[in-house]
Amino acid sequence: MLKKTTPDEQLEDALREAGYKLICGVDEAGRGPLSGPVVAAACILPAGCEIPGLNDSKKLTPKQRDRLFDTVREVAVAYAVGTASPEEIDELNILNATMLAMHRAIEGLPVKADFALIDGNCARGFDLPHKTVISGDALSVSIAAASILAKVTRDRICLENDREYPEYGFAKHKGYGTKDHMDALRRLGPCPLHRRSFLKFLSEEQNK
Repeated sequence: MLKKTTPDEQLEDALREAGYKLICGVDEAGRGPLSGPVVAAACILPAGCEIPGLNDSKKLTPKQRDRLFDTVREVAVAYAVGTASPEEIDELNILNATMLAMHRAIEGLPVKADFALIDGNCARGFDLPHKTVISGDALSVSIAAASILAKVTRDRICLENDREYPEYGFAKHKGYGTKDHMDALRRLGPCPLHRRSFLKFLSEEQNK
């Protein structure tokens, strides 16, 4: 059996046959970085929607993502973005903060969804019917569209963060723990945008 290389509507079509009409894909960006918010997006696409080039955001170039970001927003029935701040990540842990961002995205939809396809293998506290889909951004067009919205939104937040704190290089590494970022943290210490719960290595190094 050949593995699918691009997302399609099989999951959405099966749900429509089961009677659901407004199916939102949900995905997040930014669970791993040392700084900035975790961003989630929810997106409802019309049945039969074809978006050339749509794929898992991680498989696309920044230029392709920017183009698809505009296209998704133009064709979507509804979409919304939700975030959880570095402070919320530190307080709740990254998994619970991700769930919070996803809830905020779904609740922010201007058109209420009746089913959610959620990327990954975990979903907590969702009132509407839902299904988790491992590698969903490579399988479902709705989740792939949400992945584009979340990733581009977060990257643009990182550009704003870079203007506020240029010495950390957020525009380049987007908050991930690259060598340059780690060196800046060791040299300057954390800024208000950093997730303190992700920086235990700093205190461990200092205590050696």
